[in-house]
Amino acid sequence: MKHFICTLFFLQAFLFAQSSSDYNQYFRDQTMRIDYFHIGSFTEELISMDRIYVYGTWAGSLNNLIDNLNNGKYYHKIYDAATNKSIYSRGFDTFFGEYVSSRNGRDGVRRSFHESAIIPYPKNKIIFVIEKREESNEMTEIFRTEIDPASIYIIKDKITDVSVEIFKPIYNGNPHNKVDIAILAEGYTLNEKEKFAADLNRFVEYFFEDEPYKSHKSDFNIYGVFKPSEESGTDLPGADIFVNTVLNTSFWTLGSERYLMTEDNKSMRDLASHVPYDAIYIQVNHPRYGGGGIYNQYCTYTTDNQFAKYLFVHEFGHSFTGLADEYYTSDVSYTDFYKPTVEPIEPNITALLDPENIKWKDMLSKGVEVPTPWNKKEFDEMSFIWLTERNRLNTYISELKRNRTPESEIAASEEEYAMKDKKQSNKVDEYLHNNKYWNKVGAFEGAGYQSTGLYRPMLDCIMFSKGDKPFCKVCEAAIKKVINTYTE
Repeated sequence: MKHFICTLFFLQAFLFAQSSSDYNQYFRDQTMRIDYFHIGSFTEELISMDRIYVYGTWAGSLNNLIDNLNNGKYYHKIYDAATNKSIYSRGFDTFFGEYVSSRNGRDGVRRSFHESAIIPYPKNKIIFVIEKREESNEMTEIFRTEIDPASIYIIKDKITDVSVEIFKPIYNGNPHNKVDIAILAEGYTLNEKEKFAADLNRFVEYFFEDEPYKSHKSDFNIYGVFKPSEESGTDLPGADIFVNTVLNTSFWTLGSERYLMTEDNKSMRDLASHVPYDAIYIQVNHPRYGGGGIYNQYCTYTTDNQFAKYLFVHEFGHSFTGLADEYYTSDVSYTDFYKPTVEPIEPNITALLDPENIKWKDMLSKGVEVPTPWNKKEFDEMSFIWLTERNRLNTYISELKRNRTPESEIAASEEEYAMKDKKQSNKVDEYLHNNKYWNKVGAFEGAGYQSTGLYRPMLDCIMFSKGDKPFCKVCEAAIKKVINTYTE
């Protein structure tokens, strides 16, 4: 027992020492952006370096340089080349990781995705490492290279795009102890700059309406970064609509009609570099429901639909905290994204491999069974009836747009869809509220795109169903933990 206690104390002290590395010894107050290509399919994976940039103030914490959250399928790790000491790390997920779980990725169709590592600018040579989490949850190194910060090939272009305008709806001071969010304009023309500003202010208000952000408002800086697009909106390939926009976002990402993302990482990073940032939002000027989020990469949301607030908060839950989707009755592009035989690393879902030591054990409600019974069969039947109808309506609307049907007919169909979607959302809320274990923390089967074998902490949460609702208690605690890593 003494040996165990001593070992635990040593481990804790080691982690603290690592996370309290002397920033001034290894870094200067600038940002290094390391661009690379992530190439392959389900059966192969390759990293190829692109370019390295230097710009602006480092936005992150000067104290928490080592990421001990243990989240994300990948890690960027930086070592001092002279001593091999770990001086910086950050977990993240990737578009590549999502692609390889799709049908094409599993069929061996090779794709290339552009990615970036954002780190404080090192004073001396470093070793840049990328690690990948295997199915066992162990990390394996997949790439390593040396970087000399004095290299003449590091790009030092001035950030002088005169078409870019910066807004500061929330500014609370020093970026080193704040969470800095860059909200990028997408699909706004020059004539729509005032709409961007109005949308920005509206969504910032949404952000701080609920916990835990409401109590932590002073911990955030939020910047709006406006660059006009040539055309308004975003691409809808299923409706044969394509527009020229700054960040090249598109619906039907990975084949999912509501998944709205961009593969233009370079344009996104170039635009975001106009401000210090820890996290990126892409605000897409469009009425269709859609968005997406990738942990420690970016998230997207559309501005003008009835679930806009939900989208804004839900997608940031993915990209900022690494929260999993808790829903399981909607179509997604992934195959076996989570496996019930492996404990997910995300803080808000579990495979319940050890019911006596569930990851949110300290938050379980008194007297609640684990796993927790609920009226799942009836919920599933109700959800799949709506899924069939939703797919029918979306297909029909896309067909109308492809055929360039008169706008009045399209608008009527979209109004019908919105009405039915809201009705379904209200029906779900009422159904869950009437359950015996409403507002209790337990382990409710159905989560992470899996109907069986994965569990969520509470019956409902903004990570589970659409609507104006709070995070569950487990998600809220996880978000607070991440906020602290930037502000301590």
